[in-house]
Amino acid sequence: MTATPIPADNPVLRVAPADPAEAAAHFAASLALHADVSDVAAALAAAGPDGDPGFALVDTRSTQAWDQGHVPGALHLPTALVDRTADRLLDPAVPVVTYCWGPGCNGATRAALALSLRGYRVKEMLGGFEYWVREGFAYETDGGAERRLPDPLTAPVGKDADCGC
Repeated sequence: MTATPIPADNPVLRVAPADPAEAAAHFAASLALHADVSDVAAALAAAGPDGDPGFALVDTRSTQAWDQGHVPGALHLPTALVDRTADRLLDPAVPVVTYCWGPGCNGATRAALALSLRGYRVKEMLGGFEYWVREGFAYETDGGAERRLPDPLTAPVGKDADCGC
């Protein structure tokens, strides 16, 4: 099989795709560092309200943001307090999943860095609280439990909907 020549004006292929082994290593590393909102929700649901999903879910936002809404069962550990508080709240033997507002916020990334430097195994929940809400999962506020309908641009809608990933 011969390679098809890449037109010089192709913006997608102007830089050639990575070697398959290099790509596999990259994507494996990405999956080792990230968790999808739907996967976190599925693990929490499977564990049940008093169960152990196998990880600690950590909301890294401010108290005001936490009160506005957070994932049920999450621990509140603002990024700025990781160095002073993490060892009292978290078991170093339990993996941690961090989240913040959403894709435009890197608070969860900064918290994950701080936690990993302290010896914790950490993943970041892609999409953060924004995508948790947009995918239609229940959340808690200072006024009680809430839930919004799924956004059809972020999650499949309808009975028995499945994104297929």
